[in-house]
Amino acid sequence: MQFHTLKRKTKNKKSRQVGRGGTRGKTSGRGTKGQNARAGRKKRPELRDFIKRFPKLRGRGKNSLKSFQTQLKGEELKTHLTAKKKNK
Repeated sequence: MQFHTLKRKTKNKKSRQVGRGGTRGKTSGRGTKGQNARAGRKKRPELRDFIKRFPKLRGRGKNSLKSFQTQLKGEELKTHLTAKKKNK
């Protein structure tokens, strides 16, 4: 066996070029008109539009709810205020 006599197991598979005329003709396998038929063919991802619609929630970290305290009502409020007055 010599180097120049070696052959591949499988043949080389060439990638197909779409939209170059040739045997296909007219639209060349790209459907009809529209954004997908044009060169470049960059479509905006649909998910990005949904993300852009919502406002950024800045400052909503793990300590965001520390400033909120439970509201005291009725008797609990009275006892809390009296205890506060006594401490002063």
